[in-house]
Amino acid sequence: MKQCDAELIALLILGGFTDYRKQFKAITRQARSCFEAADWQAIQRLSAERIDLYELIVEQVGRQISAAISDISDHALWVSVKVSYIKLVVTRDDAELSETFYNSIYCTIFGHLQITDQMMFIHSGAGTLSQLNALNAGQISRRYRLKDGLAVFLNQLLDDYQFSIPWENKRRDIRNLLRYIRGNFAADVVADDKTVIEVINSVFYRNKGAYIVGRVDFNHRAVPFILPVLNNERGGVYIDTALTDENDVSVVFSFTRAYFLVDVDIPAAFIRFLHSLIPMKSMAELYNSIGFYKQGKAEFYRGFMAHLEQTSDPFEIAPGTRGMVMTVFTLPSYPVVFKIIKDRFASTKQITREGVKAKYQLVKKHDRAGRMADTQEFVNLALPKSRFSDTLLNELMQVAASSVDIGVNEVVIKHLWTERRMIPLNIYLDEMLHQDNEQAVFLAINEFGKCVKELAAANIFAGDMLFKNFGVTRHGRVVFYDYDEISYLTECNFRSIPEPLYPEQELAAEPWYSVSSNDVFPEEFSLLTACDRRVRKVFNQLHSDLLDPEWWVNMQTQVSQGAIIDLFPYRKLRRFDRETPE
Repeated sequence: MKQCDAELIALLILGGFTDYRKQFKAITRQARSCFEAADWQAIQRLSAERIDLYELIVEQVGRQISAAISDISDHALWVSVKVSYIKLVVTRDDAELSETFYNSIYCTIFGHLQITDQMMFIHSGAGTLSQLNALNAGQISRRYRLKDGLAVFLNQLLDDYQFSIPWENKRRDIRNLLRYIRGNFAADVVADDKTVIEVINSVFYRNKGAYIVGRVDFNHRAVPFILPVLNNERGGVYIDTALTDENDVSVVFSFTRAYFLVDVDIPAAFIRFLHSLIPMKSMAELYNSIGFYKQGKAEFYRGFMAHLEQTSDPFEIAPGTRGMVMTVFTLPSYPVVFKIIKDRFASTKQITREGVKAKYQLVKKHDRAGRMADTQEFVNLALPKSRFSDTLLNELMQVAASSVDIGVNEVVIKHLWTERRMIPLNIYLDEMLHQDNEQAVFLAINEFGKCVKELAAANIFAGDMLFKNFGVTRHGRVVFYDYDEISYLTECNFRSIPEPLYPEQELAAEPWYSVSSNDVFPEEFSLLTACDRRVRKVFNQLHSDLLDPEWWVNMQTQVSQGAIIDLFPYRKLRRFDRETPE
């Protein structure tokens, strides 16, 4: 009877996974027609719908198993379930995703407890990525050679990636690409018929852009490239620029951006190819970038546990100003922070624990506009106690005791988020000011203002805009990462501070005017720059419009009217000229 139950559970899980993959593909494949129709709101809806899909199907399968099997908490049963499931998925092209889906079902039933490799896939049993890559590389990409010259190749490339609407000016786009290539690659490369160009079959869609992604192989060296394609919203498309610098390519796949909608048949081979283009990105980040965020979480967990086994440095309280809602710690040798909700919040914070979770879920589903860090949520994460100092353990027990269980050998965090570690903007500015690095201060403040404006264009108001809530990435970009006070821009009421009727009102400790919970007074943002006259001077020079309620109201109007602002992952100066006559 046990074996029959095990086989039934395995079949139910596989059925749910098959349904998930089918629906995931169906949602993803709609992106092309939405791009061609310039239906940008639809693309954003697809992205949010696809994120919700996983949890919906996991919950559905969990209910099916509970209804079919009387005792689903029998550990011996799940040992057999895993064995049966392996037999069902071992030959699948998406075996690693199927394992992670199984783990999600198991953790839903057992509450993320009783986690052992005997009953779930702590270590992946799927075939190696290199084997999949070797067997299936031909299904991932197209291969081109330059035997007939560069112009012929580019013409063929644009034909092969033709959309249902025509190229706005194909001849011009080819000319722009020729100029770019000849200006950035040696002549012997572009003329060598041994040079191989591999281009991923599937086009990557996100927001208002479509991206053709590939690499150039020559002289035992590979150079990645991305060709962003834009819709002119008049029935034509065009190549907006070319990106071949590894850092530029990495920014396109940044952890601060919404997930791509891209059709993927063989995920492991697809990720291996992407990793060959941008090796500085982890497998976890790449799975995240194409919408397999649960697989990204699984890859992160495995990689982090392996890192713990190979290192000895202790966890420590993360540098920066202590948060009023979160306590944050990190491991110096690993570029991630761990964020735990405190048991009690500062009196100025009008939010609940569930409210904080809802904010983080909003960020997961919303267009992050390249300005908000992605997070991974963990429940009952067990970490080695030997890596925690007494100071850190005391801190955790003082401010977040309800979320922490300290055992003999393990510290179990009942709920936390992981997030890419960045340099807090306030610390970065202090260091640059101390060094009299005016250029760095100028760039950081400019980035800060752009971050706030781009979030607003994506219908996000950061709320608490103190510098400590923003971070500086390794690419020098400023990113927002403290989400407990974010809201939709359209929910805010931007006001000017009323003039006082008499001097005593202005000197009073309390405001002389009424203030509602959604009221925002942009003039008060000037306090952000009170720290240093040099910071204030740069901010006022570049972004003084953020102190004007009218700027915010105008942005609200645009967002309310359904405008999707152009926010592309590269600088405007990189864009090709579309106006030069033939």
